[in-house]
Amino acid sequence: MYCVQHGGTADSVDIFQILADEYARKILLAADRPKTAKTLSEECDASLTTIYRRVSTLQEHDLVEEHHTVDSDGSHRSEFETSLEELHVEISDGQLSLTIETRDELADNFTSLWSDLRGGD
Repeated sequence: MYCVQHGGTADSVDIFQILADEYARKILLAADRPKTAKTLSEECDASLTTIYRRVSTLQEHDLVEEHHTVDSDGSHRSEFETSLEELHVEISDGQLSLTIETRDELADNFTSLWSDLRGGD
């Protein structure tokens, strides 16, 4: 897990605005595993343009990851997956504090590799 703490910064405001958007929330929930923009469009009942715009914004804030795959026919495609694991909001002394936990894919892959090398505990 990767944890980012925001203490009332402009970035926190951006995150709150992103989460206020219905389509962004739908994408975060629908992309629980890698999905194409077309699939997200169907599941979120949104146009492809809307999906790509929201995904771009979510990627800017490290809330969605893009995976590139190659089909058996050689065609390339992108799939998107939520990296957001947890979101915590705390109000203290009149300040909003935002903590975001995202999957750290590199660390997860290293942990998995290390476990495999050790014979998987």
